[in-house]
Amino acid sequence: MTAHHPGERLLRRYARGDDDIAADQLWAVESHLETCAPCRGRLAPDPLTDTVWAGLAPLLDHTPQMPPARTWRRRLTAWVSPAAGPWLAMVVLVTTVAVALDRLSSAAPGGVSLVLLVAPVLPVLGVAASWGRALDPAHELIAATPRAGLPLVFRRTAAVLAVVVPGLLAAGSATGAALAQWLLPCLAFTAGTLALGGLVGVTRAAVTLVALWAAVIVAPTVALSRTPVVLDPAATPVWAALLALGLLVTTLRRTAFTRLEAHR
Repeated sequence: MTAHHPGERLLRRYARGDDDIAADQLWAVESHLETCAPCRGRLAPDPLTDTVWAGLAPLLDHTPQMPPARTWRRRLTAWVSPAAGPWLAMVVLVTTVAVALDRLSSAAPGGVSLVLLVAPVLPVLGVAASWGRALDPAHELIAATPRAGLPLVFRRTAAVLAVVVPGLLAAGSATGAALAQWLLPCLAFTAGTLALGGLVGVTRAAVTLVALWAAVIVAPTVALSRTPVVLDPAATPVWAALLALGLLVTTLRRTAFTRLEAHR
């Protein structure tokens, strides 16, 4: 690779279909060719391709074509998985229900805020839906694209947070839940899902973390009617450290998201 374009030798190997090209080089070449017409023109013509094209070209005018996607729709699908739509709607519904229950129980002394209890794990549901093999029927197509991997994971995770965090801000404002009590746990759980997802798959990681949170924090908190220590503002440094650790592990294991195992 040169500073801006693939070298001539690498392009020739790519055009021949050599199977010994390093995965990162192959990804870089294919990603570059998507947006660089001059480099696509540098590819040596293949006689077999020319023969096939000569047979197909006369048929194209008589073949129904898919209507071109609108620009805003193409940009949206680059960030949000179609499978994530219903799950994000469910996350908004859960947040609304938690606010309603909090308002109904606000008169009870020592009541526990349900918004605080569900906020850390709400993004996990959306992340699992946007990158989980079991929930996305197009997972094999996604894993086979040149741009599959950590950048796509981060884009879809950011899209989930863009829906969840504003909803939680509104919920916190309505119920009096402090921003410091739920924002860092929310982000730390999201990073933890991605970090663990590189080892066991994103869906399994999400299910595991939600189950642990429900068993260790939610159940005792509801039983004792007392806000847990982990959601106290004093625990902010711990959540910040967990967030940094999750991001570090995710970055170090970024190649795991280019394999189908990470879609489980």
